[in-house]
Amino acid sequence: MGWSIADHMRSELVVDALQMARWQRQPVATIVRADRGAQYTSWMFGHRLREAGLLGSMGRVASSQDNAAMESFWSVMQRKLFDQHSWASRTQLASAIFEWIEGWYNPRRRHTSLGMLSPHEFETLAATAQPAA
Repeated sequence: MGWSIADHMRSELVVDALQMARWQRQPVATIVRADRGAQYTSWMFGHRLREAGLLGSMGRVASSQDNAAMESFWSVMQRKLFDQHSWASRTQLASAIFEWIEGWYNPRRRHTSLGMLSPHEFETLAATAQPAA
């Protein structure tokens, strides 16, 4: 997962998050699932996906299944981070979000959809798995 923080929801925000995910995770043959928001349907986001060799995927309008994993993520972050703390600056907030995602969520939070592995464990396992003959 890549992430970015800003005071807007323009295409630059999701492109920054995509760039971060590429830099940090170095994905190959990955499908990027997004909703139909203008920032995800923008030329710039699509261009960066193609440039990275990634495949964009969008579901049907008003389908609750499309965003289930992301809605779960936001729900957990809301309860575990935002509802329990406040920050004096945007820099402090960005640091707290980074620490929460990279220090707890990705390395330790187990997911039923990933066979009770953390995102980091799942990525490591997927990267070392031998391709089927």
